Amino acid sequence: MLPEKTKAPDFELLNQNGDTVRLSDFAGKKVVLYFYPRDNTPGCTRQACAFAGAYAGFREENVVVIGISKDSAASHAKFAQKHQLPFLLLSDPELQAIQAYDVWVEKKLYGKVSMGVNRTTYIIDEQGIIEKVMPKVKPDTNAEEVLAYLASN
Repeated sequence: MLPEKTKAPDFELLNQNGDTVRLSDFAGKKVVLYFYPRDNTPGCTRQACAFAGAYAGFREENVVVIGISKDSAASHAKFAQKHQLPFLLLSDPELQAIQAYDVWVEKKLYGKVSMGVNRTTYIIDEQGIIEKVMPKVKPDTNAEEVLAYLASN
């Protein structure tokens, strides 16, 4: 995990429409950056749909929501269309942002060890500073926890 109160690493990735997006494009806006393992898996779908369901609240707060995984832009396009996701999904197959944000970790499942994305959410302030880190978030409650945090600050 990157520590709070430090500069958020900039990145340049493709979104679900094939457009280049940089974190620095959102200077002056608060950004919720959530990292997730994979499109169309049960937990990731629940998390994305929860963010979509809470999206009006994020817009009211003038907050940009961005999901990042190592899936392709084409996979993100299908995922976003299938679940009507109104926010950006960024493709990071080279692990540029995933490693910069320190969410590429060793995972153990049924005794098997592999590398994967640790489901983590960063809230980045208008100056590009990491305001809040939420490690090992739960897919079903992450969006509402982020909104509650934003409302209390």
